[in-house]
Amino acid sequence: MEKQNRIIAGLSLVSLICLIAAYFAPIWWVSLTAPNYPEDAFPDGIRIHFHFDGVYNGCKAAGKGTRMAQEIIQKDLSHEDERWNPVLDAKKNVDKGAEGLDCVHEMNTINHYVGMFPIASGAPVEKPLAKFFFGFFAVMLLAFAVPRKKPRLLVLTAGFAAVAGWMLVDQFVMGKLASHITAYTAETATFFNEPDKIKAWGDNVHLISQIVIFGLIAVMGIVIAGVAKLRSFQLLMALVPALLPAFFVITYSAWLWFFGHNLHPWGAFTVKPFMPTVFGEGKVAQFSTYSYPYWGYGLLLAIFVCMMLALLIRRKQLRENPEQE
Repeated sequence: MEKQNRIIAGLSLVSLICLIAAYFAPIWWVSLTAPNYPEDAFPDGIRIHFHFDGVYNGCKAAGKGTRMAQEIIQKDLSHEDERWNPVLDAKKNVDKGAEGLDCVHEMNTINHYVGMFPIASGAPVEKPLAKFFFGFFAVMLLAFAVPRKKPRLLVLTAGFAAVAGWMLVDQFVMGKLASHITAYTAETATFFNEPDKIKAWGDNVHLISQIVIFGLIAVMGIVIAGVAKLRSFQLLMALVPALLPAFFVITYSAWLWFFGHNLHPWGAFTVKPFMPTVFGEGKVAQFSTYSYPYWGYGLLLAIFVCMMLALLIRRKQLRENPEQE
């Protein structure tokens, strides 16, 4: 029994380390290539990295690549028809002498080409609240590592109280929720000039965020009550964090569907609603798309493996020792 408990604690600790690292890691990457962006100047295409808390630049063009990109951009500008050209905004980044291009901005420009919303308008509730969900998962991992009921409940109660307090102070006292809504509406307005609709979206994000915040606090109470009343309920503390790889793919796929099925007529070209590529290679107009998991997703898979092993060991303990709390 003691050896099994040490194994469970070790697996939970490894999972906790992977969980913390995964929050800061790129989970998925997407790249677009097109004749406008030759490989010599844009070796990674127009590449972005998806994290749990946002979307980040994935381009690494520098030095010779940047100078070559500037030459290509200047050449393409001479053929600009004043309607749209996917390299127009790239010129601004290159002219600044930056070490690399801002490929999130470039991706937004390309998406605008077919009438898509800017990337930052996606997952407006999930991204700013992700850190609190990770805190929620971290507390469950710590509690699951504890073999006895009373200290387990103590860890859960203290940990959840800390996460709930952090969340309330951060979002309401420090005004992070209000500032997020302001940034969200401003980014959406960059490509979408309908103030009344944008305001309504901002109000919806504000309301849904509040529901999620207080809903998460309610779930914390349910977990504490469940662990206090039911022996087998503790297994959920391992199962829920283990399912993070599935949670990410489901959310990521749902938002891709939203972007592909909510196109607007501002684009230079009109395309039918479509499902963007979740995994693998696809093509939209003259753009080839590549979408694959990155090394952060490997951390999520490591959490899945570790916690499923820990869950099976704890499940065996509960079966073989009915008196165990």
